[in-house]
Amino acid sequence: MSHDHSFNVICPYCNAKAELASSTRVYGGQDYGMIWLCSNYPTCDAFVGVHKGTTRPLGRLANKELRHWKKQAHFYFDLRWKHEKKRKPARTAAYRWLATQLGISAHDCHIGMFDVETCKQVVKICMANSKKREAA
Repeated sequence: MSHDHSFNVICPYCNAKAELASSTRVYGGQDYGMIWLCSNYPTCDAFVGVHKGTTRPLGRLANKELRHWKKQAHFYFDLRWKHEKKRKPARTAAYRWLATQLGISAHDCHIGMFDVETCKQVVKICMANSKKREAA
């Protein structure tokens, strides 16, 4: 793994600098790779994983509430494209569709960067769309 520490990751909750750490610190000893962890942990419980083989954050640091809503958003969004045989094009198309639904550019459409309210919108949009698709 490349340990490029050139990222300046700041916690959006307490403005402390985040540090690269082992995920064992937040997952009761289970190792899921490296994370960016708020230096005020555990007082501030914000963290985010990294892209495989890098130290690049997967999105913004998230506290417990935002992590919950990001998981929900991914669950409902992933139902839209994960059944497709050609998954990469399907995922790209699904993100373009979601960007249109949210009224944002496809470039800015990353669940990992969304706040709680936007994640809630994603859940609502995807649930409504899946009901329409089932009815069709």
